Amino acid sequence: MDELARLVRDEGARVLATLVRLTGSLELAEDATQDAIERALLTWPRDGVPYNPRAWLIVTARHRAVDLIRREAQRPAKEALAMLPEDQVAPDTDLLSLIFTCCHPALSLDAQVALALRTLGGLATDEVARALLVPEPTMAKRLTRARQKIQNARIPYRVPPDADLPERLNGVAATVYLIFNKAYDDLRGARLAGEAVRLGRMLAGLMPDEPTALGLLALLLLQDSRRAARLDASGRLVLLPDQDRSRWDRAAIREGVTILGTALRRSPVRPDRYAVQAAIAACHALAPTYAETAWDAVISWYDVLLTVQDTPVVRLNRAAAVAERDGPSAGLALVSRLSGLESYPWWHATRAELLSRLGDVPAARAAYCAALALELSAPQRSHLESRLAEL
Repeated sequence: MDELARLVRDEGARVLATLVRLTGSLELAEDATQDAIERALLTWPRDGVPYNPRAWLIVTARHRAVDLIRREAQRPAKEALAMLPEDQVAPDTDLLSLIFTCCHPALSLDAQVALALRTLGGLATDEVARALLVPEPTMAKRLTRARQKIQNARIPYRVPPDADLPERLNGVAATVYLIFNKAYDDLRGARLAGEAVRLGRMLAGLMPDEPTALGLLALLLLQDSRRAARLDASGRLVLLPDQDRSRWDRAAIREGVTILGTALRRSPVRPDRYAVQAAIAACHALAPTYAETAWDAVISWYDVLLTVQDTPVVRLNRAAAVAERDGPSAGLALVSRLSGLESYPWWHATRAELLSRLGDVPAARAAYCAALALELSAPQRSHLESRLAEL
């Protein structure tokens, strides 16, 4: 039954994409697709999976959409049926169009994330609410407003023109990466992380020649490969130097490195930010031990990343790598020169760690306290509190 549910769910996004194109309404398409999925889960265990599950779902959803149009618009059956042409296939362009619609820049980032999980990930509204730590009524309103925005603003259901594609694709990638980071920061969001990886696979499968899509998937796989080792048996955070590398997902690492190679070959002139971040993650993933990390390569890749994404957080991460290679004094000098990170807890935590290594306990304690005054997940907070207690 689990395999059947997975099959129906995987096909659901493509069926929904086609129904959106046929009906022109995301809300109507969602209702019709959900009805088709429920019918499949009811009848397929009894009658067997049809030869073409996707076509079965599309036909069933289309019939349900006709019924809804007849009921809501008071149209005769023949007229309602004529509004929806026969369509037995769900081409990739349909799904790609739905992705770009859900991640349209006219929508708020919160709305994009919620819509992506609800429509592309197939999560129910209550599941999206739990994943994003939002009350269910609030999430229901957010999704309704997003659908209305698409309808009222006449956001086009299509793949962007070539001239707009790079910028729009970066927006889609940012949304998927934000979903993953929410799970990564929470440390217990395995379901949400899995959804982000699934969306990354979907995007890379639909756009196999785009370095951004490939680089994003490689990055997600390489970072997610460490998930099982990031918490100990008591639920406490385990940082990279102390992780049990035998618990890392080697299959995900191999796949991520392979995809990364393709992404780098696809961007020989201007590096892609996600591919470069994946290259940094690969340096960590391929090191047999933390002590054997190729810090020269890590820092070199950070230098490349700064040419396309020069942000204080990237510079902070580079400074941490310099500290590992050249010592805490060199790293602290770089960290101390950064500005604009006063509300970022990991700037304070990085300072605290380097100050501690240099033996400046009072300053380290003050820096840890500054980090703990900011927003952190429970495992992250517990980790910093323990480090403070050790001082």
